[in-house]
Amino acid sequence: MDTTLQDPLIGHVLDGRYRVEARVAVGGMATVYRALDTRLDRVLALKVMHPSLATDASFVERFIREAKSAARLAHPNVVGVFDQGSDGGYVYLAMEYVQGCTLRDVLRERGALRPRAALEILEAVLAALGAAHLAHLVHRDVKPENVLIGDDGRVKVADFGLVRAVDQQTSASTGSVMGTVSYLAPEQIEHGTADARADVYACGVVLYEMLTGSKPHPGGTPAQVLYQHLNEDVPPPSAAVPGLAGALDDLVARTAARDPESRPADAVELLAEVRAVRQSLTDEQLDAVPPPVAGSGDQAGATDGFPDGPPVGSEDRTTVLPRRAPAAPPDAGAPEHTSVLPAPAGPPAGRRPRPGSRPRRSVAVVAAVLLLLGVGLGVWYVTSGQFVRTPGVLSLTETEAKKAIEDAGLDWEVVHDHSETVEKGRVIATDPGRGERIRGNGTVTITVSRGPERVEVPDVAGVPLAEARERLEDAGLAPGMVTREFDADVERGSVVRTEPGAGAERRPGAAVALVVSKGERVEIPDVVGESEGTARQRLTEAGLKVEVAPDRVFSEERAGTVARQSPGEGAVAAEGDTVRLTVSKGPETVEVPDVTGMGAGEARQALEDAGFEVRVRRVFITGTVFDQSVDGGDRAPRGSTITIWVR
Repeated sequence: MDTTLQDPLIGHVLDGRYRVEARVAVGGMATVYRALDTRLDRVLALKVMHPSLATDASFVERFIREAKSAARLAHPNVVGVFDQGSDGGYVYLAMEYVQGCTLRDVLRERGALRPRAALEILEAVLAALGAAHLAHLVHRDVKPENVLIGDDGRVKVADFGLVRAVDQQTSASTGSVMGTVSYLAPEQIEHGTADARADVYACGVVLYEMLTGSKPHPGGTPAQVLYQHLNEDVPPPSAAVPGLAGALDDLVARTAARDPESRPADAVELLAEVRAVRQSLTDEQLDAVPPPVAGSGDQAGATDGFPDGPPVGSEDRTTVLPRRAPAAPPDAGAPEHTSVLPAPAGPPAGRRPRPGSRPRRSVAVVAAVLLLLGVGLGVWYVTSGQFVRTPGVLSLTETEAKKAIEDAGLDWEVVHDHSETVEKGRVIATDPGRGERIRGNGTVTITVSRGPERVEVPDVAGVPLAEARERLEDAGLAPGMVTREFDADVERGSVVRTEPGAGAERRPGAAVALVVSKGERVEIPDVVGESEGTARQRLTEAGLKVEVAPDRVFSEERAGTVARQSPGEGAVAAEGDTVRLTVSKGPETVEVPDVTGMGAGEARQALEDAGFEVRVRRVFITGTVFDQSVDGGDRAPRGSTITIWVR
């Protein structure tokens, strides 16, 4: 029996990234788990396809393609798809985790909803489907189980693209179609086709169910429900809940019309109609309290005809269905698991039965009926008569869960485990799971939450960084980002504090940031122009290290003195930081050109080209240079000023 406690995926890390923490639900195509993305440290939902599908390479390829299409649906009412991949035999989707419940849970608990609530939920669903239809995507499996209602009241639609991927496999190989019996459109059953109007039809069925608390086609078997989809109109909701506005009857009739051409073309068109109907109703009509419906608490939550909850393969699950529609209404009294047998052949055309043959045939028919009844009862006893279904106790307190299990005639056993989402003292899971069959007087194992698992941040203040990282890892935490700051009281390279602080509780594996001391703050002195020895001494006395560049440079400073330093004057450093010094070779000298005898303009140009500044002293307004402050052929610092005299 596939249960949470025995599930081999629990505790497994898919693709080295997604740690599977708990099983949330099991469907016809996949199992949904709550998981932790260890790379981004966030909770998400993993939908892992059943192994029978994952072994088909062509399906995996289609599944990936459909998942990519679904991932493009960025809409607030669509459950986001983050990632897809495979790990060994597991093919999975990583999706947004919605903390809350499904519309099925709401219907199970409350039965029929007020029209205002039903229309608000439907509008959110249609907004999501409208985005899909505009992107040329058809959901194909709209049902209350795929409508999620968050604790914050937001409504989201899940499972876009999955049924299409599976349906392409089943229809190609078996002539069957995937779907959920209670919500299949007639054209899906008869022809295997599904466009946006198939989603519209399913929305009509869901609206009827929200308004009445029950499904429109109460067949005892899936075959009967399929026949009713094809041959009977969805009844007006007011027939089940007197007093409902006629506009709601008209909306359901148009939305769930058997002829696709009579329905709105897509969810966008239907959304406009729903809003118009809502605006046309009075507050009294919108807030009408539906009368109690007999058995609504069970009927909404279980397939009609199965008060203990739907068996695997019934109309609340996505299953493989025969594409060919039933030609005649199935026998309503036939047992659920009785095989369809060929009808006995009548007499050949034109031949009259022999006298006396009727009694013999009647006896044979009676014997066959009795045999079938005996077989049916035997099958019922073997498959169901010795079993009861595990009651739903998720999120109940331990005491409440024990009582519910005892009331069902079962024994219980309690184990405890941590949970990020379930309050301490309440039930996380059961083994067997809710609705699964168990022999009478069997034992149900209840897993009760200890609350979120938390690790205390150790005190590593004053500890060297490497040792602090080891202590965090030993405590089950991850060393996080390291930042540094000045601290006169903590030795350089040691931890000043952690963020969060010591004693705080965090999820195992959570990152803890470290603030490390840079030592005492030091203001760097200005040593430019001082001799190399003096500069070293002053910097060392300030608590700094000194590094001297191997090459000297020309500068205005005297040879052997500091030409420049890095960091410069006024910069702030930590004790033990290094200051780099560059020593001067003295000013760079250039040979002075001889400009005596030249005109004033020519002499100025020659000196400037050599890299000097020029000052002119004139005896007469015009004339030639007769003297210069530095004789031609001598050397002078580049950039220095040469004076020339003109007469």
